[in-house]
Amino acid sequence: MKWILATILLLVAGLALKLSLLVFAMYVLLGVLLLSRFFTRAWTENLEVSRFCGERVLEMGQAAEITVDVKNKGQVTVAWLLLEDSLPREALVQTPQRIKAEGARLALARLAPGESKSLHYKVTFLMRGYYQLGPLLVETGDVFGLHRRFRVMTDPHFVLVLPKVLPLEGYNLASRRPMGEIRVLHRLFEDPTRIAGIRPYQQGDSFRRIHWRATARTGVLHSRVFESSRVAGATFLLDFHLKSFQDAGAIPSAELAVTAVASLAHAVFLMGQQIGFISNGRDAADRIRAEGWRADFATRREARKQAAQSSKSDRLRPLVVETGRGLERFSEILETLGRLEHTDGLEFADLVWETAPRIRRDATVVAFLREVTPLTAAALGDLVRRGFLVSAIMVLFDEAAIPDWARPPEWAEMLLGQGVDFRLVNSEESITNLCAEAIVR
Repeated sequence: MKWILATILLLVAGLALKLSLLVFAMYVLLGVLLLSRFFTRAWTENLEVSRFCGERVLEMGQAAEITVDVKNKGQVTVAWLLLEDSLPREALVQTPQRIKAEGARLALARLAPGESKSLHYKVTFLMRGYYQLGPLLVETGDVFGLHRRFRVMTDPHFVLVLPKVLPLEGYNLASRRPMGEIRVLHRLFEDPTRIAGIRPYQQGDSFRRIHWRATARTGVLHSRVFESSRVAGATFLLDFHLKSFQDAGAIPSAELAVTAVASLAHAVFLMGQQIGFISNGRDAADRIRAEGWRADFATRREARKQAAQSSKSDRLRPLVVETGRGLERFSEILETLGRLEHTDGLEFADLVWETAPRIRRDATVVAFLREVTPLTAAALGDLVRRGFLVSAIMVLFDEAAIPDWARPPEWAEMLLGQGVDFRLVNSEESITNLCAEAIVR
């Protein structure tokens, strides 16, 4: 546009000063500019792009083959096209690297009418996550470089990479209590089909409890005593607040925490027990549905602005997978962990207090923490006082186990002060040995 305005000004000046050579030159330049704008618009509008991707749900270490086909369906040859398929730059440059791309996702092409150009590359996923592959950015222009046009084409593909699930050692898979024997501290429910014994009648007992044979035999009212339901399974609480993951070991600690949750959930699922999941993190799929997908290119700022969306992370609504049994429930937890992102909204103590009414009392609460504050310890202690069985797992990547528990660290004292049992996880090996001692008990 600035070239056209400058040409018009020079044309007016030439006409006013009767400079015929300048006027002729400006007419030619103005014609070239208008033709270049027409052709570049026609070139981009006559392009047809299709994208092909393999599996949309993968495991860590697997790769996806991506093919993008660009076809000129117009009647005019496209002089040049610069094609670039977008990948999330943070995942490419982050240390450790989350994804690795191999092949040509950037190409320069000339397309005759009906001709096609294909981009083919492979993406290897090194870490779990929810990755956006695409969209395709098309750039073209006139041969003089006076006008360029950008167009973002094709919706992207989204690939979910599931977290790693480690086999847990230290228990027998045939055992009904893979995490250790359950110690029932409170008679939460009673099973009327399982009679534990009889006792003398107490005021307030229901008539349905009365054992009439014992009453007739002794002449004194007696009531049945039923066995209490066992506390089985676990509800996993994961702190994924951004401020808990800001130091040098933040990324490996976050991934270790996700792996620990997935591995324990898998172990409990194998035993047919109930599992649930609660976190203050953010679901990447929810973010994309709310904000739209984003394009991320290293250059061509104006084109990036058209597709980019600002990403907020102040989520105040917790992520909850209700506690239950079955493969479907475990798959839901695993997929949620794969899409989980950090947030700076709901802190862990607020998460516990807000979701406490939704936590089932017949399942152990297992909290995964990176740091412990007085509020965090108080929130878990409040669950203990309400009658929940609570354990905590501290995830501190590459931190040596503390041998002298006669002088425990501050976080351990805060948890012990609230009656919360805990374990320390500092590597994948420590996850596999996590059940050598009981967690649910």
